[in-house]
Amino acid sequence: MNSAPLRSVVLLDDERSFTNLLTQVLSDHLRCRVVAFTRPLDALAALPGLNPGLIVTDYHMPQLNGFEFIAQASALVPGVPFILITGHTLGVVDREELATVTPLQSILFKPFKWQVLGAEIIRLWPDAGVTLTRDARTPPSG
Repeated sequence: MNSAPLRSVVLLDDERSFTNLLTQVLSDHLRCRVVAFTRPLDALAALPGLNPGLIVTDYHMPQLNGFEFIAQASALVPGVPFILITGHTLGVVDREELATVTPLQSILFKPFKWQVLGAEIIRLWPDAGVTLTRDARTPPSG
C-alpha cells in the first residue's frame, strides 16, 4: 500500500485574501488537494511532506522572491514544475535571473482568471489526474 500523501498543488502568495480565494476556487474545480502558504519559509519547511505535483508562487514576497523560492524549493522536490505569478513587469535583471530558473515552466501576470491558472496547472501536470470539472470548462453564456 502506498503511504505517500495525495499529490497536491502548492500555492504561495503573501496576500492571504488572494491565496484564500484561489485555494477555494481551485479546490472546487480541480480534482486535487490545494495547499496554500503566505510565507516562503513556511512553504519550504512543509514541501517535503506535501508531495507536490506542481507549485505556484508569487514573485514579490517578503523573505524570498519567487526565483529564490524556486531555487530552494526545486532542490527539495526535484522535477516538480513551477508557475510564477506576478503583478509586476519583469525587468532586465529579473529576465537574466529567469534564464537560470529551469524548473519554472510558466509565468502568469496578475490579474488573471482562475481558469487560466487551472488550464496551466493541467497543461504542466497532465499525469497527475488533475482535470477541470465540467462546469469550469464550459464557457459562460451571454
